[in-house]
Amino acid sequence: MEPPALTVSAAVREHLRKLCLHEFPCGTGSWNKLRFLPQTYRAWRELIPREEDAVGPGEETVDALLGLVCSPHSPWALLEGSSAEDRFLRELAIQNPLMLKDSFFYTYFRSLRVVDKQVSLVDNDLLKFVKLEELVLSANQIKEIDTTNLPPTLKVLELYGNKMTSMECLCTCPPPRLQHLGLGHNKLLGPLESLYVTSDYWPNLISLDLSFNDLTDLQGMVSGLRTLRRLRLLVLQGNPLALVPCYRGFIIDGLSGLCVLDDITVAPSEKHLFRGLSHSGDLLAHEARLVVTVGHVRGVLDSSVLDPEPGPQGPFITYRYYVTYEFVEDEEGEGDEYGRVLAEIVKPPPSTEQLGEVIPKEPIKEAEDSVGPGLASQSQSGELEESGASAPLPRPTDSAEELAKLRPRLDPRLWPSPGTVLFSTVRKPWSDVIPCNYEMQHVLKDLVRLKAFLLSGTTVTIVEEKILSWPAVPPSPNSPSAAKKGKGEKDKKGKEKDKEEKDKKGKDGKDKAGKGEKEPAKEQKGSKKKKELRKDLRQDPPVLRVLGSGPVDLEPLLSGEPFMSTVCNFGVVRTLETDRLTLYRDSKKNKSEKAKNAALEARKSKTKLPAASVYESDYRPDPLTVEIQIQLIQGHSTEEALRRLVP
Repeated sequence: MEPPALTVSAAVREHLRKLCLHEFPCGTGSWNKLRFLPQTYRAWRELIPREEDAVGPGEETVDALLGLVCSPHSPWALLEGSSAEDRFLRELAIQNPLMLKDSFFYTYFRSLRVVDKQVSLVDNDLLKFVKLEELVLSANQIKEIDTTNLPPTLKVLELYGNKMTSMECLCTCPPPRLQHLGLGHNKLLGPLESLYVTSDYWPNLISLDLSFNDLTDLQGMVSGLRTLRRLRLLVLQGNPLALVPCYRGFIIDGLSGLCVLDDITVAPSEKHLFRGLSHSGDLLAHEARLVVTVGHVRGVLDSSVLDPEPGPQGPFITYRYYVTYEFVEDEEGEGDEYGRVLAEIVKPPPSTEQLGEVIPKEPIKEAEDSVGPGLASQSQSGELEESGASAPLPRPTDSAEELAKLRPRLDPRLWPSPGTVLFSTVRKPWSDVIPCNYEMQHVLKDLVRLKAFLLSGTTVTIVEEKILSWPAVPPSPNSPSAAKKGKGEKDKKGKEKDKEEKDKKGKDGKDKAGKGEKEPAKEQKGSKKKKELRKDLRQDPPVLRVLGSGPVDLEPLLSGEPFMSTVCNFGVVRTLETDRLTLYRDSKKNKSEKAKNAALEARKSKTKLPAASVYESDYRPDPLTVEIQIQLIQGHSTEEALRRLVP
């Protein structure tokens, strides 16, 4: 059973009760009884207390009682954040408590603030406040309001942070003198809301705040607001309609009397720049354009220095690094635009649990048969074991669950959140500063969904990709394909032998002319062999490791900021040991005399690392950071806005 709805008048009465206006040191009692004994009939009727010097034994003076209320260290002091009206009522309850009757309250209050009191109903007892001009009911649970219960004297009505989905209920019998209406941070949605912001309902409205709702019809909203001749201040930021490129210029040109838009004064130069833009509403494209830029990555750990030198049979390990970020899913048919930018959409792979269930045993058996008994005989003879071969392939009897355990589990931070797509920069090798050079333009038509995404923010992740490469396994010599290949290789060798003899003759002739061309030929031949080896390598699936991940706040783009830039700091991941190894490797590659001397000293000290005494004293590693910039495309003049109006 739902609890009864809490009314505004009930919340006001509860607030007055907590002020303790009839308890010590306020009100009347043994602490001030002598002051309120009647002297004459007239004095009693006019509620005038006796002179302050008439204080009996055990009673307190007015100043002493006021000190108990006003002192911040007193147990009877007002709570922090109390209003000026609360302080006035407490002092009045000491100086003249006989005035505090219901009739006084209904005529005294010109402003009522009932904030965050779980109020859900505006009742008709509010009409008793005959002089009420300001009513603040923010941060409550109000869904609808019966405007017949609002005092006609109201000039300010604030309903921020409630659950209102439409302004229609406010237009039944709106207060005729209302000058300010605040409906920010509600759930106003739909194109019909523009019908309820006209002069038919709000003829004296000067200020209107509809910020952070779900309004999308910019053209219809401007058409309705144009009828409010006295409107000078308008706040629409935080709505999906404020994300379109020509938002500000369209409103400034459509509402000529507007002085302040989204808390920014409308300059005369803006009116000149956007002149005539409101007449192009038919060309208005209801879409938002955002450009995401990923700059430099710093402070990345060089993991390659921790790996051993590869043997003849591998593994050959390569590392690459990239940055991912989540963004709301774009409209269908916009995938062609991704081809024109340096970007990659990362599709989430199936989960490890699914992989474990789906893997059949037949491909494993085929893979083992393709290796054949040749591999078994080689491993038995010890040739591959001596050269550092990897563990044998799993037998067909291995279960899918065991195979799933062998696979590295995917970090959940590499998965996109529901309703978003994971975008990735191009993979780059390690360097002290990795330039991503990434720029991506997102065009979105679902503005309500985009607003929800900007409120929740995105997640930026720096990923390390490790790939192990192995020499390709040779086919079994007993297989027919190998026999054919052997025969073909014999023919090929015969042809190559003839070719080598011809080349030898040619080289002998060249050698007589000069011997300088022989060395480049050898180098070219060696590089050819390396290329052939690389082609023969097989690669394992990449092993991904998250180096750093964190959220990025995007709400400033909703609050009117067209551009935001941040540096995501994930802390220090490098260590002194790894940096010394990296320094030694770089100095080893360097051909300068300084590097040779450092290597010579390292050998003398029987260590492979350079001396760390000087290096450690000044060692201050950079934290792992990445530069992120996001820009909301806006038009800064009529000509520029018109170029963006056409979809």
